[in-house]
Amino acid sequence: MATKISMLAIDLAKGSFQVCAVGPDGTVLYNRALSRTRLAALLTEQPTCIVAMEACATSHHWGRVAQRHGHEVRLVPATYVKPFVKRQK
Repeated sequence: MATKISMLAIDLAKGSFQVCAVGPDGTVLYNRALSRTRLAALLTEQPTCIVAMEACATSHHWGRVAQRHGHEVRLVPATYVKPFVKRQK
């Protein structure tokens, strides 16, 4: 049985992306690193859900890719993401 994903939270980077899938009750279903091609494939095959990511230079591109497949995109301003950063980059 496939578990329904209600939200995908994506941390964007250059080569690999961290993707966290959250269920309707708020439980984390998986948290894994994906390549560019695998992220594009995930957005294609995933049923419509909310896709959240930090607003940055490439977030608009990935937001358009997600919208093309029917997802609702939410860009989070960097000032709201900063308190959740665990390490300095």
